[in-house]
Amino acid sequence: MHALVTTIVSIVNGMGYGGIVAAMFLESSFFPFPSELVLPPAGYLASQGKMELWIVVLLGTVGSVLGALFNYWISFRLGRLLILRFGKYVGLTARAYDRAEDAFRRHGEISTFVGRLIPGLRQYISLPAGLARMPIARFVLFTGLGAGIWASILALVGYIIGNNQETIGHSLHRITIYTAVGIVLLVIGYVLWYRHRHTRR
Repeated sequence: MHALVTTIVSIVNGMGYGGIVAAMFLESSFFPFPSELVLPPAGYLASQGKMELWIVVLLGTVGSVLGALFNYWISFRLGRLLILRFGKYVGLTARAYDRAEDAFRRHGEISTFVGRLIPGLRQYISLPAGLARMPIARFVLFTGLGAGIWASILALVGYIIGNNQETIGHSLHRITIYTAVGIVLLVIGYVLWYRHRHTRR
């Protein structure tokens, strides 16, 4: 594991900032390339003075947004056609699709933001946004907010802890738990706010 981490650090150092954008683009699209293998080593390099931490976070966020836009575009152009044509074979009718689309239009911002913070969901939350024709400006805004928080967490872990993969793994595990608790509280707050606003109307 130490040899693997050392190799990844060397690769990130060799590719420079462009490599961060490319890797995070892949991580945010369909390709299974974990961001945990990119940003902590880049944060470690920043602690060594070989990169700038704020640039690492910024470009990690940019790469994530670009990858999300790639998924959004595919879903926007082809998703509805494919679902309406083949969805009936898996029990997804046009009426059910319209209801799901309407729900995402009403709650797309919180769904997109929260989805960017959930491992395993980050890569795919762009698909329902594209299906629902979520306005591109709002999609980029809330995707960027969620991706920026995640990129900051990973880069800071590497910056503070270094390239000890075992310690990084333990730290990310705790951070994931804290993030999950924060997401639950955020969603509860959003539901309460939404119901209050709906009741007033």
